[in-house]
Amino acid sequence: MAISVVGHANPDTDSVTSAIALATLLNAQGQEATACMQIAAADLNPESTTVLNRFGLAAPEMLSDAAGKEIALVDFSDIAQGPANLDSADVVAVVDHHKIGDITTNNPILFRAEPVGCTGTVLNKMFKEAGVAIPKDVAGGMLAAILSDTVNFKSPTCTEDDKAAVADLKAVAGVEDTEELFMEMLKAKSAVDGVPAKDLLFRDYKDFDMKGNKVGVGQLELATLDQVADIREALIGAMEEVKADGRHTVLLMLTDVVKEGTDLVVLSDDPALIEKAFDTKLDGKSMWIPGMMSRKKQTVPNLQTAFGC
Repeated sequence: MAISVVGHANPDTDSVTSAIALATLLNAQGQEATACMQIAAADLNPESTTVLNRFGLAAPEMLSDAAGKEIALVDFSDIAQGPANLDSADVVAVVDHHKIGDITTNNPILFRAEPVGCTGTVLNKMFKEAGVAIPKDVAGGMLAAILSDTVNFKSPTCTEDDKAAVADLKAVAGVEDTEELFMEMLKAKSAVDGVPAKDLLFRDYKDFDMKGNKVGVGQLELATLDQVADIREALIGAMEEVKADGRHTVLLMLTDVVKEGTDLVVLSDDPALIEKAFDTKLDGKSMWIPGMMSRKKQTVPNLQTAFGC
C-alpha cells in the first residue's frame, strides 16, 4: 500500500511542499508514497500556487478521507487538522515543527518534530542524513516554504537551522535572489481584491482545542493593513459566521510584514480572557500587538496559557 503524505487542513506552502518533499524522500528510499493535500488544486492559496508554478511542481493529490490508508503527516500532528477518519488510518510517520498534538498510534513510528521555523528545514536535514539528493524543483518548493514560514527570517520562529537550510536549498534550486522570491510570494499571499471574505479567513486558518473550547486562528500576511481597510467589516462578518459554528473564539491576525506587527481581530465568548492572554486592551473588536508575527510562537502559546491548557 502506498503511503499518502498529507499536511494540515487549509494548507499553506510549507504543508504543500513538505508533502511533496517527504513523498520524494520516501520514494527514493524504496517506499511508495504519494504527496496529498486536503483540498483540490483549484482551491490552493495564491502563494502556494505561485510557488508550484515557479518551480514546476505538480500539485499534490486531493485526500479527503484517510480511512484504511497508510498516512504520513507533515506540518501538523493534531487530529482536528487532519482529513476525515484520520483516527482510523494507519499513521506511519510524522514530520513537523509545531507542538506535539494528539495523534496516537498502535506501533512505533518515525516521529520527528524540531523547534525550527519550518518543516522544510527538518526535511532538508532528513535528505542529508539519508544521503539522498534533493531534486531541483523540490528544493525550490522547500526554499520558498522556509522563506514564507519565517517571514523572510523576521519571524521569532526563525532559527539558525532555517537560515542554513535556505543557504543549502537556494544553491540546489538555482535561486540567487531570495528577497525577490519572498516578495513574489508576499505579493501573491497578500492579494485580497475580489476574494470572498470567508476565503480570506480560511487562507491560513487552524482550529485548536483549548481545554474543551474550540478556538480558530486565521492569519493574513499583508504588505500594509490598508489592503484590508475596505473589507474589514466583511472579514468580521465571516468570522461571526465561523464562530457561530460552535467556536468559543475566532481570531484573525492581520499581520503587517513591513511594520512587523499584527492587528488582532477578536470575536470571543470571553473577550477579557483574550485581553489577558496578550496583555492588551481591545479597541472595539481588535488590538494592535507590535512584534507579533507568528501564530505558532506568539499567539497559540499565549492562548493556551490563558485557557489553562
